This record gives sequence, structure tokens and C-alpha cells, in this order.
Amino acid sequence: MIDFIILYVRKKKMMVVLEKQRKLCYDVSVIDKISAVLQKKGMITCRTDMEGMIMAVRTDKLRPVRAKSTRPQKKETSAKGSSGKKSIFSSVFTARRDYFDYNLLAIVILLTCFGLVMLYSTSAYEASLGEDGDDMMYFGKQAVISAGALILALIGSQIDYHFLAKMSWPLYVGSTALLVATKFIGKTVNGARRWIYIGPISFQPAELAKVAVILFLPTMIVGMGRKIRGVKGPLRVLLFGAISSFCTYYFTENLSTALIIAGIAVILIFIVHPRTLPFVIIGAVGAVIVAAALYYIISMGGSESFRIRRIQVWLNPEENSSLGGYQVMQGLYAIGSGGALGKGLGNSAQKLGALPEAQNDMIFSIICEELGVFGAALLIFLFMFLLYRLFFIAENAPDLLGSLIVSGIFIHIALQVTLNIAVVINLIPTTGITLPFISYGGTSILFLMSEIAIALSVSRQITFVD
Repeated sequence: MIDFIILYVRKKKMMVVLEKQRKLCYDVSVIDKISAVLQKKGMITCRTDMEGMIMAVRTDKLRPVRAKSTRPQKKETSAKGSSGKKSIFSSVFTARRDYFDYNLLAIVILLTCFGLVMLYSTSAYEASLGEDGDDMMYFGKQAVISAGALILALIGSQIDYHFLAKMSWPLYVGSTALLVATKFIGKTVNGARRWIYIGPISFQPAELAKVAVILFLPTMIVGMGRKIRGVKGPLRVLLFGAISSFCTYYFTENLSTALIIAGIAVILIFIVHPRTLPFVIIGAVGAVIVAAALYYIISMGGSESFRIRRIQVWLNPEENSSLGGYQVMQGLYAIGSGGALGKGLGNSAQKLGALPEAQNDMIFSIICEELGVFGAALLIFLFMFLLYRLFFIAENAPDLLGSLIVSGIFIHIALQVTLNIAVVINLIPTTGITLPFISYGGTSILFLMSEIAIALSVSRQITFVD
């Protein structure tokens, strides 16, 4: 019985070694004939054109053979114990690194620094009017949290994302429990009960819920296998996404985050499902329902509902300035007064008390006023490059799990950026969504950095063929 070893070397030249006869053959046509015969008889199931791949084919079975590396082999010392079993440390942290996306790390650092500059410019006046009179109050807190979160992200990127996927179910259950607990033990800030205080530390469980969904739903999809192509599989994934979305809306009254979580679930199902028509039909039906709801709201006039009032403010902010249209109008004034190149960094007039809470949801309007259309376009380009790097990692991830996790991060950031800018320019009703890496908020930057850490962890295991 003859063993064929098919070797692809540089410049795509092929070599066949007949082990028993110890002969070499460089004729590509002979190799093609041998492969065709083996495939017809079912003795070989696949072929590859990747350079440097070695595959041994027997007439009775197919077995892979490792290529001999010209690099000196390093001895494993700490990864394995005396018994030969992997330690807990090696199962959590990735031992090897063929690639690391420094471009993603660089753009995150750049966005964070840009956000800190604009945060100080936006909030210095309001902070100076406080009890302490410290104009760097907002900037100082955000800078410390951002620096700490970045360091934690670099450390977290060393953790194998497969280990994080194993912990996704407890994380999902814990985040859901915290969302429910917010209704009872949460603290009300600016009229909304969305914060949980543990001593001096405060955070929003809704931010944790987004990370939990990004990890748990891809793990569930991968575990389903082919079942995701049917009806029950997608419905099951959608159910768990809907549970987290509903708890976010009902127990924390955070509609914007609930919509983002629902969007992550739906788009992940759209990515893995082979059929497109059902999603087109659902989208069309949803558009009709939204149009009918808007017509009903317009025709009903005044309402006591908080959500309906927001929609009425969005449709006609001038006539509803006392109901919330004032902030929208001041934001639009800031954008319009900025022009093409802006008034200059620090020269905004709307931040001097005219635009409430400018450092939070409406910071994009101050960017437009001080840096103009050019500055706004530059910021949007930076976000587009960030999304491109996430897309690159998702496309080249070593497995489906890594690809779906990074896709979830991509969806989250894309939705949040789009919705925030749409609110500022009054394309949609106000929702309270912050601008990632730019707006003030320690919880937001902390969990965003945790998502970047997961994306970097996936990028560490990307392999490329020479």
C-alpha cells in the first residue's frame, strides 16, 4: 500500500513523495490524476491550495501530517505540569499569539483621547459653577476611568475568548438578575432608576446586559449547529434576546438600551440564517406598524404618556419646547452655528448653560459647533475605521464563535453611534443614548473597553498563511 504526501511549497509548486519507492515527482498533471482517482474512490475528501499545507493520504483512511518547522521549537515549561495536563492558567490565557490588531487598539486610544479633549471643552464651564469650582471635575473622573479601563482591556485581551464563552450563561443570568434588582434597590438619577450603588461604586446593569448578550447569544448559536437554519433555533435565540431586552425596558425604563439589545439579537440571527426573505417581510411589517403608530400619535394631540410626548417633541420641537423640545432646538442651533470649520476648540456658546447636560447625550452637537462639519466628518471617519477593524477581525476569526462575538460588538457600537447622531440631528426621538468613547460616563467606557478586550482576544488567535 502506497502513502501519498501532497506538499504545497512556495510559488505553488507541488511535490509527491512515494514513501515506499522513495521517488519524487514534480509533474502537476500526475498529482491531479492521483487526486482525482482518490476522490472518485472516496479515499480523499478534500484538497487545499494553501501554501505550506501538508496532507498525507492513505488508501484506507485520511490522516493529517504536521509540517516540520524550520524554527527552533520552544520547550513548554509552565503551561503543563509534570502529569502532562494543561493547568488552569493555560486554559484561561492564550499561550501563543500569531497576530494582534494594533490598529484596533490605536483607534480606540485615539477616540478616547479625542473624547477626553471634547469632554473638557464641553463641561469645563458647567463644572466650574459647581460647589468645588473645579473645571476639571468631569474630565478628571473620565480620564482616570478611561486609563484604568484601557489597562484592564490590555490585560483582558490575554484571556482566551473560549473561556469567556463558557462563562456567558452565568453572566447572562447575573445581568438579568441585576436588571430586576434595579427596580427595587436602584437609585434614581435625573428621574430614572437605572443605577445600582455598591459603596462608592455605581454602575448601570443595562451596560452589563449588553456584554452578556454579546457573549451568550453567539455561544448558543454555535451550540445549536444546523438547528439555527430552521425556525425553532432562531426563535430560541430571539427569546433569550427578548428576555434581556424586556427586563432592561421594564425594570430600568431604559428603552434605548432595550432596543440595542433587541437589535443585536435580530442581526446576529440574520447573519447566521441562510434565508433573507423572512427578515425582509418582518422589516416591512414593522415599518407599516411604526407608520401607523406615528399617524395615531399625530392625530391624538396631547397625551400624558412620557414616550408619546417625546415623539410629539421630535415631530414638532418648536411648539413643544416646554416638553423637551428646548434641548433639541439648542442642539440644532449649535450644529447650525458651527458651519464648515467651526468656531474653534473651546469657543462654543451653547455649552454655556443654553444646552443642558451637553457633556452627555448631546456632545456631538458641541463637536459640530466647535469643529464644524469637518470635525464631525473626521469623528465619523474614526468610528468607521473602528468598525472596519472589528469587521476585519470577525471575517478572519479562527472559528464561528469568535466571528459572531466580534459581530455582536460591531452591531452594538454601530447601532449606538448611529442612534446617538440621529437623535442629535433630530432624525429620531430623544432616547438617552451616549456616544461611545466620547460622552461622559464611567460605566459606558468601562464596558466598552471590555468589549474591545474581547475583540482583541479573538484577534490574537487569527492565523495567516504565507
